[in-house]
Amino acid sequence: MLSKVYSFALNGLEGVPVEVETDINKGMVAYDIVGLPDAAIKESKERVRSSIKNSVFHFPINKITINLAPADLKKEGSHYDLPIAISILKASDQLLTDTDGIVFMGELALDGTLRTVTGILPMLISAKNKGFTRFIIPEANANEASFIEGTTVYALPTLKDVVQLLTGESEYKPVERRRYADVKSRKKYNCDLSYVKGQRVAKRALEIAVAGGHNILLVGPPGTGKTMLARCLPTIMPDMTFEEALEVTKIHSVAGELSEEGIVTLRPFRTPHHTATTVSLCGGGNNKIKSGEISKAHNGVLFLDELPEYTRHALESLRQPLEDGVITITRAGGAVTFPADFVLCASMNPCPCGNFGSAELTCSCTPAQIKKYRSKISGPLLDRIDLQVEMDSIKYDDLIDESGEETSATVKERVERAREVQRERFADDDIATNSNMGEKQLKAYCRLSEECENLLRSAFESMHLSARARSRIIKVARTIADLDFSDDIKPKHILEAASYRSYDTEIL
Repeated sequence: MLSKVYSFALNGLEGVPVEVETDINKGMVAYDIVGLPDAAIKESKERVRSSIKNSVFHFPINKITINLAPADLKKEGSHYDLPIAISILKASDQLLTDTDGIVFMGELALDGTLRTVTGILPMLISAKNKGFTRFIIPEANANEASFIEGTTVYALPTLKDVVQLLTGESEYKPVERRRYADVKSRKKYNCDLSYVKGQRVAKRALEIAVAGGHNILLVGPPGTGKTMLARCLPTIMPDMTFEEALEVTKIHSVAGELSEEGIVTLRPFRTPHHTATTVSLCGGGNNKIKSGEISKAHNGVLFLDELPEYTRHALESLRQPLEDGVITITRAGGAVTFPADFVLCASMNPCPCGNFGSAELTCSCTPAQIKKYRSKISGPLLDRIDLQVEMDSIKYDDLIDESGEETSATVKERVERAREVQRERFADDDIATNSNMGEKQLKAYCRLSEECENLLRSAFESMHLSARARSRIIKVARTIADLDFSDDIKPKHILEAASYRSYDTEIL
C-alpha cells in the first residue's frame, strides 16, 4: 500500500516541503530510502524500526521503499525519522487517519521517544508561508514554536503519543502561545557603560557608531578598556523588535545554539578567536552549508579583538558583507544567502609592543616593525570602518572616580531617539540606519553648505581619503547631527566625523 506524509527540508534558512512516500509490497524483504538522503537519514532505518516495535506497533516484513521528494534536493538531518515512521504505519494500515496538511518533524530514539532537532523555527515559518498550519514536533522544541501565530503545533514526547493524537485515542493541547515582550523582559546584560572609567572620546564614538549603525575600530595600549567598551556595545543598542528576534533566532536555531527560552532576545555579541578560519567566519561546509560567525552576529555586534592577528584572507572576507549586509556562500551543490547586518567592532594595539603613541609608556618597536604590524590591515577593509578611535592609558584618579559616568540606559535613550529620526527619514527607502545610505539618500538627506564642503574638501586632500571614505564621513556627520536634533549637517559635525578618520592615513 502507498502512503504520503509531509515534512520540510532546509536550504540555508529557507524551508522546502518534502513528501515522504512509502510503498509496501510483497516480494523480497528490503528497506530502501531514496531521494538523496544523507548518512543521518540512511541510519534512520534502525531507529525507525526499533521505535515502531518498542511503541507496540508492528514493523512490516515486506519490501519497503521510501521516497523523499523532490528527488533532486539533498535531504539532511535526523528530523525525517518521525515522518518516515508515520508513513510506514499508514502504508501498513496500522494508522488509518487522514494526515493531509500535517507536517511532521522529529528524531526518534530506539524506545520511540521524540528527541529535539535543530532548525525547527525556520522550517515552521517557511511551512506557514507555504500554506501549512498544522505541525507535530518533539516536546523539547515546544518553546521554539510558541511564538508563531496562525499555526496549530503539537509538541509530543513519543511516537505512541503522536499516533494516539492522530487517531483521537487521547487528547492533547496544542503549544500555548507566548508573548515576546514577556520573555524579553527577563533578559539583562551583565555589563554597563558606567563600569568603564574615563575614555570620554571612545564612549562618544561608541554612541555615534550604534546610533547610525557604523563600524568602529578601537586602537590603544593593552589595558585601556577596549574589550570592555566593546562588550558594552549591545547594552546601548535599541531592543530587538519581534521581527529582528525571529531573524536572529532562525540563524541560531539552525546552528543548534538556542537556549531553553526558544528565542533570542538579546542582541548577539560574537567574538571569534583570532585563529578563526575563513570558513568559521563566513560559513560553508562540504555538504550542508552552515552559517558562520558573520551571520550569527546578524542584528548584533561582531567583535574582532587584536585585529592584526587574524589572517589576511579571513579579514578580507568581511568586505562584501560589510557593504551588502548579507553573505552569499557558493559551493558546487548550490548557493545559500545568509543575513549578515551587524556592527563591526574591532580592537588592536598601535604597535607590536602596544605602547606606540602613549603619553605614559615607552614604545620598544622599530618603525619597520610598526609599519609591518599595521600593514596587516588592508586599506580597503579600513576604508569600511567609519570610526577609528585612538585611546591612551587610564590614570589612577579616573579609575577610582565614582562620579560622572553615564549608564548604558542613559546613552541608550539618546541612541533610540536618533534611531527614531532615521526610521522616519527612511520610511520609504527600505533602509534602517544612516550607515545603509546609498548615493541617492546622501543627495536627498545630506546636503552640505559651502562651509561644510570646504571643510570636507580640505580633509579629503590633506588626509588623502578615498571616495568611499568621503561618503562615510558624511554618513557619520549625519548621525552626529541626528544626535544633536539638527536637521542640517553643520561644520562642527563634519569636523567631528573627520576626526575619526585619522588612523587609516597613518597606516596607509
